[in-house]
Amino acid sequence: MSEITRVGVDLAKSVIQVNAVDADGKVVTNRQLSRDKFVPWCAQLPAGCLVAMEACAGSHHWARKLMALGLNVKIIAPHLVAPYRLQGKGGKNDANDAAAICEAASRPTMRFVPVKTTVQQGMLCVHRLREGLKEERTASINRIRGMLAEFGLVASRSPDKLREKLTDMLEDAGNDLCGLARLVVQEDYDHWKDLDGRIKWCDERINAHVKDDAQAKAAKELMGVGPVTASAVVATVGDFNQFKNGAQFGAWLGLTPRQNSSGGKNSLGGITKRGDMYLRMLLIQGAKSVVMTAQKRDDPISKWLYQLREKSGWQKAAVAMANKNARILWAMMTKGSRFDPRHVSVNPAGAATATT
Repeated sequence: MSEITRVGVDLAKSVIQVNAVDADGKVVTNRQLSRDKFVPWCAQLPAGCLVAMEACAGSHHWARKLMALGLNVKIIAPHLVAPYRLQGKGGKNDANDAAAICEAASRPTMRFVPVKTTVQQGMLCVHRLREGLKEERTASINRIRGMLAEFGLVASRSPDKLREKLTDMLEDAGNDLCGLARLVVQEDYDHWKDLDGRIKWCDERINAHVKDDAQAKAAKELMGVGPVTASAVVATVGDFNQFKNGAQFGAWLGLTPRQNSSGGKNSLGGITKRGDMYLRMLLIQGAKSVVMTAQKRDDPISKWLYQLREKSGWQKAAVAMANKNARILWAMMTKGSRFDPRHVSVNPAGAATATT
């Protein structure tokens, strides 16, 4: 065990595959361990030994366990590991995956996922629950609409309009809705109201997080960033210093154009959609409201946004605004500054050139 300098770990529900190499990259062992034997095996590794694993369910839990043992733990995104599997797609198994993780961790330019704290993961659990409840609520509303339509009862698309008419529909004895159908719709309506209450509970937890967390409170000041987005971005990212600049943070969120360039000819497509889909969705949805009301404000960002909307359309403008918000968030969190809609950025290189 003293010869081991780097370990690649492939996590699973019941078994864990480890691939350990020495300083020369020679494989010392590639074996399978049960969950209860994994930590005792890692406890025998030399202090500071690099242990790498893919980002997956449970990876942050195991990372915290191993860091407590004095090991250097790194988490790698799965799509960055796949190219290092020598056997390709046709040779995917636990042993090969562990070897690929071990090899990927040795690359000097490899990017790693910061280990999340239990507090961060707890807050993200609230967000996941809220999104799941929203999906259930949408399904319940659509189900109610479908059942009413079978009896010739139709309401406008707005959930609020449906709620206003639903009670009258259920109490109107003159429509074709039969007794059993009325009971079923009423049951689903009660489920809808219960989901609203549970979503409200999640919103209360999120608002409390924004109120108590200085970073989330600062993020909420941005245009197009509400409590949900502010809470999610702080809980997801944690330390913004892991990104060297705002552009890298925007690229990590998948808000930058996809490239297919070669021979000096640049070819840009739609956004890459990499990174956290939930966080990207929140930023874009919030940016849409800013785009639609840009003409009502006179700050530099709104003027730029209005011109971009007229030139390229509101959808591209919304994505551009989401990317700008991501860059502003990085600057605010790394420099400890407050949001100023009238702030004018200065390129340090340009300023130095002008001075000389």
